[in-house]
Amino acid sequence: MKVFSSCRGISFLMWIMAFHLVLSVSGVYSVKSTKDCKLLSHSPLQQKVLERLEPLVGKNFTAEDKASNESYTYVFQLCGDAGGALNAGVIQVDKKLQKTTVIGKYTHTQAIGGSDWVMLIYTNGEKYDAHCNKEERKAIIMISCDRNVKVGKLEVGLEEREKEEDCFYLFELDTSSVCPVIESKLSTGSIISTGSIILIIGFSLLAVYLVGGFLYQRVIVGAKGVEQFPNYAFWVEFGNLAADGCDFVCRSRKREESPAYRGEATDNLQEESEERDDQLLPM
Repeated sequence: MKVFSSCRGISFLMWIMAFHLVLSVSGVYSVKSTKDCKLLSHSPLQQKVLERLEPLVGKNFTAEDKASNESYTYVFQLCGDAGGALNAGVIQVDKKLQKTTVIGKYTHTQAIGGSDWVMLIYTNGEKYDAHCNKEERKAIIMISCDRNVKVGKLEVGLEEREKEEDCFYLFELDTSSVCPVIESKLSTGSIISTGSIILIIGFSLLAVYLVGGFLYQRVIVGAKGVEQFPNYAFWVEFGNLAADGCDFVCRSRKREESPAYRGEATDNLQEESEERDDQLLPM
């Protein structure tokens, strides 16, 4: 029985491993990234531009062509199969004819970036039938900064096909992913507001200390008069020490000590001075 159960456990594990392998091959567990885009010319600068668009990876963006009389739907995906079409970055779907046309492929990518925008270019699309000298289609996606939206809606700009060459489809997309990082700087207004908050907190704590200490001294301790002030002895001593420190630091010349400070009586001094004067008188 033990041998039989162990065989069943091994076979079960083998089935699980085979299932995971199939999912990995089919792409269910594949991790999408901007590195799936193949640049026409290897450029570290263009690769950095693509990395700014990392939050858009793995998402299908759909747009309707409302400007023309033709009924077209466009699907865009960053570095992924748009609408499930292999290697297609942008596709055009004709609703009437139920036909899908590849506009551009992410395996032929160019990326140009500015401070708050990125221009993504997919080339090597299907050839025109009767326009643009039957050249290959090309898609340009203009991705602009908009801090109010994480990812906006794809919009159809225009289709330039009334030329002999260099025709293109233009799309627009707003996102906060391409916005420049704002450096944190404390303005005058923020400094003032911060100072006001600190003062309010300080005064609140002081009020709690005074009121709470007064009630404790009066009700619990049973103090009367100025002794109701919380920590009265400490604050009196603290005031004397502060006055002595200020006197020591701020005075520029040495102050003569009074006889009382030295602990000598003034009467004795007067008597001693009179005796010294008597010795000076002529006999």
